[in-house]
Amino acid sequence: QVPLVESGGGSVQAGDSLSLSCTTSDRSGIYDMGWYRQAPGKEREVVAIISWTGDRIIYADSVKGRFTISRDNTKRAVTLQMNRLKVEGTAKYHCCADTQPGSWGRGTQVTVSS
Repeated sequence: QVPLVESGGGSVQAGDSLSLSCTTSDRSGIYDMGWYRQAPGKEREVVAIISWTGDRIIYADSVKGRFTISRDNTKRAVTLQMNRLKVEGTAKYHCCADTQPGSWGRGTQVTVSS
């Protein structure tokens, strides 16, 4: 496992944008990374995953066209740019890394109000 620290959450209105960042102190960086979210009373769901090289990206259907995931391996960081946020996007967003076993950050809260 590797340590992951998220930042950038907050409270916004529907239609606004937020950028989440995840950094790690691990220097190997050779693993896929991504973001999951969990809303109160709901199961955790994948938001976006990006490969180590950045050439393979997966988005949840619910965020396609609005969210963009990127990574900068020199900074050991993954960013999730979230545009046109919806109320249903309210959740705690967790950074993850595909290590063995998997690594998870503590999460950052995103609250979207109408």
